[in-house]
Amino acid sequence: MAMAFKMATTGMWVTDECKNSFMEMKWKRVHRFIVFKIDEKSRLVTVDKVGGHGEGYEELAASLPNDDCRYAVFDFDFVTVDNCRKSKIFFIAWSPTESRIRAKMLYATSKDGLRRVLDGIHYELQATDPTEMGFDVIRDRAK
Repeated sequence: MAMAFKMATTGMWVTDECKNSFMEMKWKRVHRFIVFKIDEKSRLVTVDKVGGHGEGYEELAASLPNDDCRYAVFDFDFVTVDNCRKSKIFFIAWSPTESRIRAKMLYATSKDGLRRVLDGIHYELQATDPTEMGFDVIRDRAK
């Protein structure tokens, strides 16, 4: 039977798949991004989409719905001014204006619990439209 981690404040559960996928991204670098969603009926946070190593920011942005909330983690690779390769993991709380009020509230109250399970995040972005999580925003934060 699969394990899940309970988020005490909201009664939500984070599936093992969420944590395992994140660890694969963080340590093995096999994923470029992971999108998570909440299933309101089962009260589970699950993996919605995984972006392979060859996928990038554009594929992440395209996988976020215009009318529903999601969480995402993005492994951003860049080169510093000293010519060093670095990687920073971004947590994105996606809550578009068109999403239902109930979904916005559920995602807002469950976010910290998921963040605690996903150990190793460097930066967090909250976005209600694509410009708030644009590639330039991520690049500027990572420096």
